[in-house]
Amino acid sequence: MTVIVIGGGPAGIMAAIASSTSGAETILIEKNEKLGKKLFISGKGRCNITNDCDPKHLIKSIVSNPRFMTSAVYAFSPQDTINFFETENLRLKVERGGRVFPNSDKAQDVINCFTKVLKNKNVQIHLNEEFKYFTFDGESISTVVTNKNSYKTDSVVLALGGASYPLTGSDGYGYKVAKTLGHTIVPPKPALSPIIISKVMDANGRFVPISDLKYPEGLSLKNTRFRVKDTISNKIIFEDFGEGLFTANGLSGPVILTISSMINRLDINRLVLEIDLKEALSAERLDDRILREFEKNKNRTFKNLLADLLPLSMIDMIISLSTIPPGKQVNSITRAERQILIKLLKSLVFDIESLAPIESAIVVAGGVAVNEIDAQTMRSKLVSNLYFAGEMIDVDALTGGFNIQLAISSGHMAGMAASRGEQNAKHCH
Repeated sequence: MTVIVIGGGPAGIMAAIASSTSGAETILIEKNEKLGKKLFISGKGRCNITNDCDPKHLIKSIVSNPRFMTSAVYAFSPQDTINFFETENLRLKVERGGRVFPNSDKAQDVINCFTKVLKNKNVQIHLNEEFKYFTFDGESISTVVTNKNSYKTDSVVLALGGASYPLTGSDGYGYKVAKTLGHTIVPPKPALSPIIISKVMDANGRFVPISDLKYPEGLSLKNTRFRVKDTISNKIIFEDFGEGLFTANGLSGPVILTISSMINRLDINRLVLEIDLKEALSAERLDDRILREFEKNKNRTFKNLLADLLPLSMIDMIISLSTIPPGKQVNSITRAERQILIKLLKSLVFDIESLAPIESAIVVAGGVAVNEIDAQTMRSKLVSNLYFAGEMIDVDALTGGFNIQLAISSGHMAGMAASRGEQNAKHCH
């Protein structure tokens, strides 16, 4: 039994390990000069390999098609991933939110560990070798042709990645291959992506270009409430609490990345992002607090007083949006002006221009349609001996090690099934 795995990211590596463990002769083909190129930059080079959670929590963290991944996640859970690495003497640590990293904080150690296991399992690793096409014997793939060789095969696992970070080899090529085989590709969208902002609403309800303001680039907001609102239905689509970061052209940070995955299939032209800078205080309590500050500091200017309420780098922007003169003395600020300030602090509204380009997203939503893949084996329902794994499939999850775990779980299932030649004949067309 010969299994060929195409793609040397976490999904392909795990598929090759599972296939070889099950007794198949296994060949792993990777076009880059090394394995795990995208893994190498994940978690800012620290590699957040999984999340220390149970399968239920992992499935809840999947944004697209969680039910499809249920069997694979239970068959190779986050705990199995942790045990796999610890058995191979890679020491791990758990950080906030259950994120699991190598103790050394080096992604290279994860890749070295994977490589050692592949070699111990006698997987033939072919680097700098690019897949070109398949030849068929009836409905089944019979040969895999690369730029260097051609290989007879019994089963193929395709793990060519998504379309984010194309320089790592995850350049959307896998979608083209799947499409030529008759598979439907759900259009790829950026997921876990920064949000591009070009305008923010002033006190008069007009959107002002951020280029006209002193935008607080580099400011990190902690313990902040973020809401996405549909301007047509006036409904809150999604909200979350946590950390955000002002970037040169918009917003990023953990909560923003989550929001991007929740809105990437919606009409972004209808959406705005609201930030509540004073989550802990109701509008009434915030008004009481501001009145107390005004009472204590009657002769201070509006601008000076804001230093007690806001991060310094945000003050100029809020003053511009409020249209209250910065030099106005506190004791002459009207109730209406105070209400304007409260509205800005409780609901700072940004117009969402777009998500950052797919190339800079952490993962991709979209890919091979899951109704064309058998969830019990990851086998194609269109090609009898073809299996899919990893980010090529239309499945994506929130940030926190969940996406790499999905690659590992789907790779494990695909490799196991491919080595057994599991072909559910009734699905073959």
